Amino acid sequence: MRVVDTNVVVRILVDDDRAQAERAAALLTEGEVLVLKTVLLESEWVLRSVYRLRRRRIASALRGLLGLPGVTVEDPSAVARALDWLDQGMDLADALHLASSPPGATFVTFDRALVRQAALLDGTPAAQDLGR
Repeated sequence: MRVVDTNVVVRILVDDDRAQAERAAALLTEGEVLVLKTVLLESEWVLRSVYRLRRRRIASALRGLLGLPGVTVEDPSAVARALDWLDQGMDLADALHLASSPPGATFVTFDRALVRQAALLDGTPAAQDLGR
């Protein structure tokens, strides 16, 4: 198994360097590939900040990549939930933090907007504003 870096994910998704994109795509046919949550976080940031893609487009592109044969992702259920919440407008980092929280846990933050947003989403753990 190989674990891919952010630049490999981005090359596959944006195809902005043909030679690198071809090598990255070929890697997917050569055996199992693992995508870590940290790589997803960084990839989302690059796609949003550098390539100016919208959140729904990013979520769709990441789902497409993660759905390919031979591609696995660290903590797949948390990632799936986080990508759903990204589709609903949540920041991916916040979504992954919430989705990675263990069952029954309370996610504690000073980010009041995150607490309000989490309360509106299905399946999120309890979130508590520590600033109160």
